Amino acid sequence: MLDILLVDDEPSIRLTVADALEDAGHVVTTAVDGAEAMSLLDERSFDLAVTDIRMPKVDGMTVFRRLRKERPQTGVILMTAYATVTDAVAALKEGALDYLTKPFDLEELRLRVERFHDRRKLEAELDAARSELANRDPSSIIVGRAPNMVRLLDLVETIADSDAPVLITGESGTGKELVAKTVHRLSTRGTGPFVAVNCAAFPETLLEAELFGHERGAFTGAVKARDGRFMAAKGGTLFLDEIAEIPPMAQAKLLRVLQEGVIEPLGTNNQVEVDVRVVSATHRHLKDRIRDGLFREDLYYRLNVLDVAIPPLRDRRSDLPLLVEYFLRRLVKPGREPPSIAPRAWAAISEYAFPGNVRELEHAIQRAVVLSRGQEIDLDHLPEDIRGPAEAAAPRSDQEQAPLRPLSTAIKEFEHQYLMRALNAAHGKKAKAAELLGISRKNLWEKLRSHEIDHRPD
Repeated sequence: MLDILLVDDEPSIRLTVADALEDAGHVVTTAVDGAEAMSLLDERSFDLAVTDIRMPKVDGMTVFRRLRKERPQTGVILMTAYATVTDAVAALKEGALDYLTKPFDLEELRLRVERFHDRRKLEAELDAARSELANRDPSSIIVGRAPNMVRLLDLVETIADSDAPVLITGESGTGKELVAKTVHRLSTRGTGPFVAVNCAAFPETLLEAELFGHERGAFTGAVKARDGRFMAAKGGTLFLDEIAEIPPMAQAKLLRVLQEGVIEPLGTNNQVEVDVRVVSATHRHLKDRIRDGLFREDLYYRLNVLDVAIPPLRDRRSDLPLLVEYFLRRLVKPGREPPSIAPRAWAAISEYAFPGNVRELEHAIQRAVVLSRGQEIDLDHLPEDIRGPAEAAAPRSDQEQAPLRPLSTAIKEFEHQYLMRALNAAHGKKAKAAELLGISRKNLWEKLRSHEIDHRPD
């Protein structure tokens, strides 16, 4: 629910808009002109102001600028006739949320108000995340409070005490190594070494030597004996990342290590006992690899004694505020306050699917912090994938010199192009296109019909 100030000198508009906003569950205070609005602002504050621009005594731009100066947290939506569109566009540059051209669809206004309401709730979540992180145990490295993450953390704490092998699955960028480190830290081996190996980073001829060690002369380039990663992890945890990429010969040797607890360094027949807990991870479906003959089934069951599946970021979207605040705090220099995030930048972040998961989010916030130079993070500081398609390039010089056409023709052509752009961005889904444009589906269908664009319902 929002506390809204509605300012318009036309009684019919004032009554109709107030009824629509109250029906949507908001509290509405009306003012008959800018002067009455200024008096109300002397007495109290509002979450949102919806004001006409052209009014007697005090105009809407004056009301808007006072709010920007004295109560910048109050959002402003302007109502304007065609003659004052220039003023409205200028107000957008000064920080107004949006403007509506009279006559407008009440559904359009409702959508804009709801969008502002959603942003307010998200900002409140960011504030809550900031407070939660301030009281958080700094040794905790897994950030999440979504129900599926709470269950995951409970599972990690439960299996940490065991010495049984753990298989961690999840999409790229979900934080599989962080989970592995947490399992190690919470275990009885927490004071021992944590050794990580990316199995996809070594060719087949070198991976076995990397894992099990080798004697001098065991292969070309082996100029001296070397202990492998199993020996380096003695008394601790060996993390085998990208386990699905391990070649067949190494799979057989790894299976023997898990069964018997001994390794044979390359170039020797000596058996060496190892005291290591194996935690492995993959973003692939190992059962599919088994079916295709690329992974041993017996090794799979040895590795998958205990399993942890990490949810993708799209399935834990309620963690976005907490994660964003966590990365902001970690990326700024000690003693400095993290930068704030502009509403439109946060809207882009909250609507993006993040196929690269938490890693992609971290890189996006890191980029934004660098480009914003400590100031508020805005839309243009985010990667292009998150902020959406770039605006059309500036017109060419020959276009700039083209003869002027009637304004009505230019507006119609622009609207046609913009409707097509919205449909493309929504992959042809008209309900989504209407949401992107901030209008009702009925209004969108009417516009599509007027432009002779296929307007059949989805």
